[in-house]
Amino acid sequence: MNETVSLPFDVSPVPPPIPGVNRIAFSGRRADFRRLVIRGTALELVTVGFYRFWLATDMRRHLWSNTAVDGDAAEYTGTGKELLIGFLFALAILAPIYLAYFLVGLEAERIKAFASLPLGVFFFLFAQFAIYRARRYRLTRTVWRGVRFWMTGSGISYAWRAGLWVLFAIVTIGFAAPWAKAALERYKMRHTAYGDLQGRFEGTGWSLFKQTWWMWLLLWPSFLILIPVPFILAAIRATEWRWWTSGIRIGDVGFTCKLNDSALIGLYWKVIGWSVLLFTGLGAWFGVVFAIGYQSVSASVSEEQKFIMATQKLPVLFALGFGYILVALAVGVVIRIYLTRDVWQRVVESITVQNLAAADNVKAQGHLVSALGEGFADSLDIAGF
Repeated sequence: MNETVSLPFDVSPVPPPIPGVNRIAFSGRRADFRRLVIRGTALELVTVGFYRFWLATDMRRHLWSNTAVDGDAAEYTGTGKELLIGFLFALAILAPIYLAYFLVGLEAERIKAFASLPLGVFFFLFAQFAIYRARRYRLTRTVWRGVRFWMTGSGISYAWRAGLWVLFAIVTIGFAAPWAKAALERYKMRHTAYGDLQGRFEGTGWSLFKQTWWMWLLLWPSFLILIPVPFILAAIRATEWRWWTSGIRIGDVGFTCKLNDSALIGLYWKVIGWSVLLFTGLGAWFGVVFAIGYQSVSASVSEEQKFIMATQKLPVLFALGFGYILVALAVGVVIRIYLTRDVWQRVVESITVQNLAAADNVKAQGHLVSALGEGFADSLDIAGF
């Protein structure tokens, strides 16, 4: 006898995967990344900041190794020692420049003021040079399916291009910014490759402008109210991620990003919420420390003198500095969790890869480059991922 079992709901058949389309999966556990960052931040405190090179390396290894395309995860082969050596070399090059400017300032305030503009231009161009060279370093330490990415091109050539485009964007009151982003991305991708597959960038300034112009118009008056600013900035950033990712081509391999405009808003507000909470705690700590220092001063002096004497006590200064450093490091932990790890996850999980089969028979090419560019970027506090 045949029995028919009726279900209380309809079961729709699972649609078959689209041929030639692969999703990117992220398998990293948030708790693991949080422990990694908290431990690394504590070691930064103990080592007076020098552990940050190993922390950056550990974070990249976590993100790379848990990001898989068609089941194959990427690999990051850089080391903290490389970053430290690059940073020390960068300091050796930059230190004479800082010293020269300091001596000029001692010579005459008028000369120092005159030198401020060219020095600012120099450091902007140098920062662009560092960003390009740091990207070269990270690419040559990124391996997928046993083949590394690599990059050629000139950091100097990129820097002057960036300088001219920024000047043009200033002259056009920011309207040329999307075309500047597109032109600089084309230069970077034109010199990027995966094995023998050449990269290129097909995104256009016009397509970015069409998606973001109204957001920028809303942003400037929003600074008067402040509350809408995180919403708008998060939407702009999500749009830029979607535009940038969808424009990347590696040989015949393409990418499509479906990140929603609202996908990052919650992350931005979490950073703001945690920052407000931490700085409120810092204010309370300052109040307690000042109160203890104030009470320890002799009552025979005036109230104003008691306050000044309290702020000059070494234990008070040490406690204030220690509290500030702890809060600054804690904010760094929050930013790394929400704006690095969580943004990474949401972006990569929104990406699909087209024609991945074109990367099946890639021949290894390229060579490693030094971490000097990453050291320059770190010395200017512009190091990224």
